[in-house]
Amino acid sequence: MNYWLVKSEPSVWSWDQQVAQGASGEPWTGVRNHSAKLNMMAMRKGDRAFFYHSNEGKEIVGIATIVREHYPDPTDKTGKFVCVDIAADKPLKTPVTLEAVKKEPRLAEMALIKLSRLSVQPVTGAEWKIVCKMGGL
Repeated sequence: MNYWLVKSEPSVWSWDQQVAQGASGEPWTGVRNHSAKLNMMAMRKGDRAFFYHSNEGKEIVGIATIVREHYPDPTDKTGKFVCVDIAADKPLKTPVTLEAVKKEPRLAEMALIKLSRLSVQPVTGAEWKIVCKMGGL
């Protein structure tokens, strides 16, 4: 299993909206960055992803599961980009803020810090465990 982090502005698509979609999930559309696209192409059904509220909140709020592997993004008229379907799994008991991630020395190399603008990013197994513990899981 691989681990990921996906970002969304809560005013555009929030954790609560993701939860409301149920087990069938929701297409993760609108990604227009080639590095993020490659990350989505590497996602496999069953992989897990942190759900991060960007710009507003700046915190990891939940865990989602990849329920459908990449396919052409129906919102992309150029045909260059892909999407995956993700379903909410569970919320973190305590959201993990960007500030808390930055203060944790063991997360100094995390993509959330190093590649802060990347909307779909990999998370190592060690980082996953640390953030889950920080979030009360």
